[in-house]
Amino acid sequence: MKTLIIIIHPDPENSVVNKRWMEELNKYPEKYTVRDLHNLYPDEKIDIIQEQLLLEAHDKIIFQFPFYWFNCPPFFKKWLDVVLNHGWAYGNGSPYKLSNKKIALSISVGINEEDYQELGRYKYTLKQLTAPFELTFDYVKADYKPLFAFYGTEHQLSTERIEKSTLDYISFLEAL
Repeated sequence: MKTLIIIIHPDPENSVVNKRWMEELNKYPEKYTVRDLHNLYPDEKIDIIQEQLLLEAHDKIIFQFPFYWFNCPPFFKKWLDVVLNHGWAYGNGSPYKLSNKKIALSISVGINEEDYQELGRYKYTLKQLTAPFELTFDYVKADYKPLFAFYGTEHQLSTERIEKSTLDYISFLEAL
């Protein structure tokens, strides 16, 4: 079964890492369903039923986005709020439609990895900063998996690092 990759990037054309990952993913339409939410919904009016049907049709779901202001893009939060609704994703008598589906995050981060450590500049790891996502997906009974991250998009960004991350990303997806 194909893996659903939901891209939430407000400006993928000017991205370096996310754009490259998307190019690679699009080479394998038999393996990946790639959805660029900002392109699909430029007015941010989400087709909730369409999104839910896609989630139901896939056993592996990846949310790919840039990490800034120590969080996800606001459109991702909006998507979560409207798509994972009561009676479909959770709640008394809910069918818990995401139950046991493998879900993971794929994040590009501007800051270097050493800054996201207990003794680093920002005092917390990326895993700690993304804990609300883990709780959200646990709440809807999904099988939350460890995240994939590319650190340092603002520093030491080389073609070699981007290409290595692209291969690593595909390996990450295949191992889910």
